[in-house]
Amino acid sequence: MNNIHTLLHPKTYRFIDQSGLGPGFSALQSFATDDALAISVGQGTSSTTARLWVHHNTIVLGIPDARLPYISEAVDYLKSEDYQVIVRNSGGLAVVLDEGVLNLSLIFPDSKEVNIHEGYEAMVVFIKHLFADLTNKIEAYEITQSYCPGTYDLSIDGRKFAGISQRRVKHGSAVQIYLDVSGNGEERARLLKNFYEIGKREEKTRFAYPNIDPSVMASMNELLGTKLSVADVRDRILYQLSDFSEKVVVQHLEGEEMNTFNKRFEQMIERNAKALERIE
Repeated sequence: MNNIHTLLHPKTYRFIDQSGLGPGFSALQSFATDDALAISVGQGTSSTTARLWVHHNTIVLGIPDARLPYISEAVDYLKSEDYQVIVRNSGGLAVVLDEGVLNLSLIFPDSKEVNIHEGYEAMVVFIKHLFADLTNKIEAYEITQSYCPGTYDLSIDGRKFAGISQRRVKHGSAVQIYLDVSGNGEERARLLKNFYEIGKREEKTRFAYPNIDPSVMASMNELLGTKLSVADVRDRILYQLSDFSEKVVVQHLEGEEMNTFNKRFEQMIERNAKALERIE
């Protein structure tokens, strides 16, 4: 396992914790941050980086979601449920983020030389190690009736608690996972089930949107009978980073990274505004 996932064993991990920034912290800022980090890690000016982030009552739509026949009505429904809505300019489908969902980005170098599947597999190994004292039943395969289904969905006994995506920028790759730590997984899934039912109705679409069954999704606490908090998982991650490397350094964006972040953030605001204009 260690030979396959040498990505997880850098000499130094850089650690950035943005999990406590509160409701004013936008998911668009997160995507811009990961882009800036992927560039600096890929250039070798930053070590391999782990970043934690939480966003409050946010639905992140994928580009295909914005093409639903009745997307305007579907977005109005989400807003009526007190969720803000953004559209990311990448693949994937809608996900639910709230204060019980912890997001982890692992930013690796050498994306041009490393197979894309290795990034996904490294994250799977990381999460299995992270909760090895609680369960050995975590599996990675597509839970087809979940929201944002994908090959690297993480589940226990067929119920999904996490999904993984990957964004490659120049020579760096940001492997991102959302972990439903606490709260009700079925309620989150039901929110998006209603979203798709309102947005698609009985129309035939070229894109195959998920037929969500809320019962196939759950939080880790529901699956394991635990009382984990986001802060508990944050501490576990920090301990594991220390175990996998010689040193962990806390270092926020600085210098050229901030310039890159500002440019990327402006671009994402503009693209998101255009996507939402089309919806409205």
